[in-house]
Amino acid sequence: MTETETMYKSKLASAPDAISRLPASGALWLHHAIMEPQALVRELVAQRGRFDRLRVFHMVRLGGIDITEPGSEKYFTDNPLFSGGNSRAALAEGRADFTPAFFYEEPELIRAGRVPCDAVLVQVSPPDIHGFCSLGASVDYTMQAVRTAKFAIAQVNSHVPRTLGDCFLHISDFDCIVEADEDIYEITPPRIGDEEKAIGANCASLIEDGSTLQLGIGGIPDAVMLFLDAKKDLGIHSEMISDGTLALYEKGVINNSKKSENRGKMTVTFLMGTKKLYGWAHDNPAVDMRPVDYVNHPVTIMRQTKPVAVNSAIEIDLQGQVVAEAMGLKQFSGTGGQVDFVRGCAMADGGKAIIAMPSSTVKRDGTRISKIVPFIVPGAPVTTSRADVDYVVTERGVAALKGRSLRQRAKALIEIAHPDFRGELAAEYNKRFV
Repeated sequence: MTETETMYKSKLASAPDAISRLPASGALWLHHAIMEPQALVRELVAQRGRFDRLRVFHMVRLGGIDITEPGSEKYFTDNPLFSGGNSRAALAEGRADFTPAFFYEEPELIRAGRVPCDAVLVQVSPPDIHGFCSLGASVDYTMQAVRTAKFAIAQVNSHVPRTLGDCFLHISDFDCIVEADEDIYEITPPRIGDEEKAIGANCASLIEDGSTLQLGIGGIPDAVMLFLDAKKDLGIHSEMISDGTLALYEKGVINNSKKSENRGKMTVTFLMGTKKLYGWAHDNPAVDMRPVDYVNHPVTIMRQTKPVAVNSAIEIDLQGQVVAEAMGLKQFSGTGGQVDFVRGCAMADGGKAIIAMPSSTVKRDGTRISKIVPFIVPGAPVTTSRADVDYVVTERGVAALKGRSLRQRAKALIEIAHPDFRGELAAEYNKRFV
């Protein structure tokens, strides 16, 4: 038996044994998004009775409300930096905390102790002959969390893609290793309707040959991809990619040949999609996985060739202030990487930052409301400031706001608003500017 094999065997534990070694209180981080170690989290919840308000930090969680259901707050304090459906009720009811942060800063917040990290639960690929495991589909803040935590537990899962790049940890970095094979989370590709297609076409009109793209997940980013077939030599430098990227890569539209850094590779910090995406990323040198303090750092982004970022919004006011994470005081998502890429693109030669959204939306009660508004909802945080915003795109057109006066901005935004709401927006415009 080699030294590596001996070390690996010495760290093996059952899930109950490994979780029993966690501190009863303090700060615990979870591996991000689809890489959340399900077997370890299930055991964490099973042993909830021994925890005393253990603070659980994470961004996107795809698990259930297991740590946020009513009554669990005496065991766990959920503390997302990006809220999902499993945290929103607890946040709205005051049973959880929320920490605003730019995505690129999260590793430094952990490293500097600004956000505590006593323990971490991660999921990794089986080790190679040298004892190195890949963090799979999510590197982001997780690598730094493992390096900072006093106690790290790894779930080794053969279903985890062995991605390449700056994404490897050695078995010596873990205090306990739990072997548990299970399917990792998947995200079903979204439905793309006529509205998304119109938005996608408008966004695509701003993308030049040789651009380096940042596209998120959802109907609009995937719709943008539908209108890029005629483009040439596109590259990817993005916090994430999903299945929508694969079709363009397979067609050769995305070839990463014009990138200024990591030429020939898609540089990302996490993946989120289906088994097809994960299988494609497995052991694929074209996928370059790196920590988020590199990928999302505005200085890294500014060095890219003609970077174009496409992000979304909940509402935008007539000044151009972008609310992308909350509905009033109700936290919906988080800052994420939107501002990272908006500012990085602004500093780059030929960079463009696009905020893309439908001009209106329908509430649960069937009421249609405008997403371009005279005033943002009281209490809502501004995600991207009016001075940062560049292009705003709806299915009705494109508004270029950079360098425009308040009067010009309001007029441009009204022109791409839903026709049903242009009258009331124009009335507000007349109050302010006529």
